[in-house]
Amino acid sequence: MGSTIAFANQKGGVAKTTTVHSLGDAFVELGKNVLLVDLDPQACLTYAMGIDPEALESTMHDVFAGRVQTKDVVVELDSGPSLLPSSIDLAGAEVHLLTKTGREFVLARALKPLVGHYDYLLVDCGPSLGILTINGLTAADLVAIPFQCDTLSHRGVGQLLETVADVRAFTNDDLEILGGVATLFDGRTRLAHEVLAAVEEQYGLHVLPPPIPKSVRVAEAPGKGRSVLAHAKSSKPALAYRELASTIASKV
Repeated sequence: MGSTIAFANQKGGVAKTTTVHSLGDAFVELGKNVLLVDLDPQACLTYAMGIDPEALESTMHDVFAGRVQTKDVVVELDSGPSLLPSSIDLAGAEVHLLTKTGREFVLARALKPLVGHYDYLLVDCGPSLGILTINGLTAADLVAIPFQCDTLSHRGVGQLLETVADVRAFTNDDLEILGGVATLFDGRTRLAHEVLAAVEEQYGLHVLPPPIPKSVRVAEAPGKGRSVLAHAKSSKPALAYRELASTIASKV
């Protein structure tokens, strides 16, 4: 049975998508069968994997609308993980779901037939705490919290932990916190180290090693439809994501 891990932080720009994409590739390098789930209407993960959402016949929007089976939406790639793609139409699913009974459980039901086929299902939640993110957390076994080592991102961690507590109380009492993922880390600055320490001290959130260093290589990769592991395999961020994948694999 595969493990479903949601990556969530309602603050944008904290490298959630980069982390999901890079870990997906790193797990494949470890010999794992991996499915990535793009739950963001901006479809950044879908674009980053070199796929044009507008060219797809169906996406996660159609799954949420009940028009297709989840297995028929999976995009198999020549190398790397498989993908359940998103599109801008997914934004309409939020409105649609608000009128539905059991709306928090739609993704969990949709993924259930696929879980046994993959070692890891990694869910890229959008930068909000709306119904799509609640679906991601409800469907997950574990949640990882990427955060940038700055003051505003630090505040977002506390807000997300409150949401996780609500999800545990109402829709998924088995949800466990895997840990934090420190991204865009600049080890030369005092602030980065202070925020890293403060997150663990203030929120009791274990930060999974290692911190992911900031690098232009990470910013370049999505434009080429690749993760940083494929774009710059020997770069410091690529090496860090491989180490992070090994850390997670040892725990899950």
